[in-house]
Amino acid sequence: MKQQVTVLGSTGSIGVNTLDVMARHPDRFAVHALTARRSVAALRDQCLLHEPRYAVMTDEAAAEELQRELAAAGSATTVLAGSAGLDEVAADPAVDVVMAAIVGAAGLPATLAAARAGKRVLLANKEALVMAGALFMSAVRDAGALLLPIDSEHNAIFQCLPVDDCARPGLAGVDRILLTASGGPFRAWDTARIAAATPDQACAHPNWSMGRKISVDSATLMNKGLELAEACWLFGVGPAQVTIVVHPQSVIHSLVQYRDGSVLAQLGNPDMRTPIAYGLGWPERLAAGVTPLDLFETARLDFEAPDEERFPCLRIAREAIAAGGTTMAACNAANEIAVAGFLEGAIGFMDIPAVIEETLARVRRVEPESLAVVEAADSEARQVAGEFMRARGRAALA
Repeated sequence: MKQQVTVLGSTGSIGVNTLDVMARHPDRFAVHALTARRSVAALRDQCLLHEPRYAVMTDEAAAEELQRELAAAGSATTVLAGSAGLDEVAADPAVDVVMAAIVGAAGLPATLAAARAGKRVLLANKEALVMAGALFMSAVRDAGALLLPIDSEHNAIFQCLPVDDCARPGLAGVDRILLTASGGPFRAWDTARIAAATPDQACAHPNWSMGRKISVDSATLMNKGLELAEACWLFGVGPAQVTIVVHPQSVIHSLVQYRDGSVLAQLGNPDMRTPIAYGLGWPERLAAGVTPLDLFETARLDFEAPDEERFPCLRIAREAIAAGGTTMAACNAANEIAVAGFLEGAIGFMDIPAVIEETLARVRRVEPESLAVVEAADSEARQVAGEFMRARGRAALA
């Protein structure tokens, strides 16, 4: 029997790479549903190629347009709309695997729905854990879902840890986790040059091909702060047990240090199809179309500590994790607003951490007892961050 797969966020880089890996194994995987926000042309082409049973667009107008275009092309794919459609295809009883690749807070409800339905969840949406780690991990345990991390760093850590038959990682003999970071495009820039950085420069990642939002997060090192929170929930460790290591070649994707002095690392070319194939096939390893690592060509591997003075977002995220409650959800929301403002030209690059820090100083911290509480904290932080960002932008123009 083929595994039926729903790809949440199929038109993004993770979604595209997931479909590429699946297409290499047509005897093992079939596409059940594909989803996007409003990229009608891209989702139409994917539907015509992969023939899913369902397609979902969260934008209502885009869903209507997609339905017309698919009908005109003779496609049998049923189009659903809105967040309810996402939840439906994530929890559908016919689905075996859900690739959770929607960027940002928008991906949380559907990813949680997949966990509550007991699916094999391939987690590329880190916000599910950043915003609602306790709720999400509880849903995984209660429903017996199989959770496999797809972020290259967390997938590498998973590969270096002992795991049981249910993919639950253990910490037997583990001393600490070493979470690698490329350092982003501004790793060697001075403070003045970083402050004048443009959106295109921030999105020009030296190693990875990613969307614009996550590329900016990599440039500010906020992405590593979010990944720190994700690692704590995934592997049951505290922030003090995780060391961030800047490794500009992005060849070692992360490491685990054991008490006996051993350090296990997962290496490979920077290609997201490797962790995607690992998640789809686990515990078996599948061909992913990735060029094998050539150590002679790589030649050298460099490591350095992150500079939190030039990149304060990493410090802000660590402090938010320590604060607990809904603080990290608010941090994530403020970051999304600030990054969007930067990409639109409303604020400068170094205004991003300023917006986040000011937002965290103004919002309330509460315990994340339910998804509704988390979503309320997210909404409040977005409003506060937007107001502060607009005020900062006006002041800069004055």
